[in-house]
Amino acid sequence: MTPSTSFHDRVDASLERISPAERNVARFFQDNREEVLIASASALARQTGTSDATVVRTVKALGFAGMEELRRTLARELRENLSPASRMVRTLSEVGDNLETALDVTLDIHQKSLEDLRRDITPNDFRNVVQSIAGARRVFIFGIGPSSAMADYFMVQLGRFGIDALSLTQTGLLLADGLQKLGEGDLLILFAYGRVYRELDALLDQADRCGATKILVSDTLGHKLRERVDLVLPVARGRADMLSMHTATLALIEALLVGVATERPEETIASLEALNRVRTVLAGKAMDLPTL
Repeated sequence: MTPSTSFHDRVDASLERISPAERNVARFFQDNREEVLIASASALARQTGTSDATVVRTVKALGFAGMEELRRTLARELRENLSPASRMVRTLSEVGDNLETALDVTLDIHQKSLEDLRRDITPNDFRNVVQSIAGARRVFIFGIGPSSAMADYFMVQLGRFGIDALSLTQTGLLLADGLQKLGEGDLLILFAYGRVYRELDALLDQADRCGATKILVSDTLGHKLRERVDLVLPVARGRADMLSMHTATLALIEALLVGVATERPEETIASLEALNRVRTVLAGKAMDLPTL
């Protein structure tokens, strides 16, 4: 493999010739690059259920002299991947000029993201999040940029289920109006990626002051914020070296909605029926529109 070969391609090219244990470690490296940058070989061994020796063998099987060279490569790629333009260039280079390939590549990425979601979200963590939503005084959902659409969608659906929910999608001073409403007994769900920007820092500090529960949904910030939140849900946004894709995030949101409805079926159905009654009044005739 040439020095310009991407880390993703290195892993894919090696999977057929390495042992199952090494394959497990390589996939962990692929899906948890930020963790690999800071964790020791022994820590990575614990996280992958293998040994230090297996971690080191995997590093060498991928064509690296050792952990330091692996970390330098990952750090370089992550710096490059901070640019949306760079990710798009990578995406287009893989797709070429074939529209059918565009569909196939995208669906393949979505499929892997969903497979990773099934693997990474444990039944116990899922149950804890559902019960936290159902039992919260209010649910605050934070997301900016593309994640703001996810936050707004989640808020609307929870509201239809009869749960008091508020999305926090403003930046700068405008966020203060929503932030100051956060209080004891509330749940704060954070969709956050990339870096710990000022708004995220302020939200976590405010949640600490008022005793709110904090759940982080991220594919990049878990290792940095694990000690500041109650639970981290690792959710990939497609491939780190390509255009960010949000299928797994949406799948998690909708799974949580079904879970919440399962946890409180009577309240959910009653709220949806009340919504249709209000629609009937507004329309001036009987309405039976879908509410989900």
